[in-house]
Amino acid sequence: MQVIVESRHVQGSALRSVAENRLRFVLRRLAWLVPRARLRLSDANGPRGGVDKQVQVELQLIGVRPVIVSATSRDWRAAIDTAVGRAARRMVRSYRRARQSGPARPLDLAL
Repeated sequence: MQVIVESRHVQGSALRSVAENRLRFVLRRLAWLVPRARLRLSDANGPRGGVDKQVQVELQLIGVRPVIVSATSRDWRAAIDTAVGRAARRMVRSYRRARQSGPARPLDLAL
């Protein structure tokens, strides 16, 4: 799985490895379904503070539409955890729906 982390903010750039490691950990069992993942870290208010740290996760999937999820929080780590968790749940849901409506394939996603 190729992971691309984008950030224009200094603190977001410093958390590049944390974001990548967290994504790889959450998707460890499903990484074979995700050839490319993109994380965008942004700070809406800049140095003023507040609930403004935004993380967007985009997962390019095999045979299913891409999954795009975002989360906003007061700190970077909470936003990363929330966005990555939501993306993993939505990815599993997308594959289960595709499996029910499409042709029968041997794909078992037990989460």
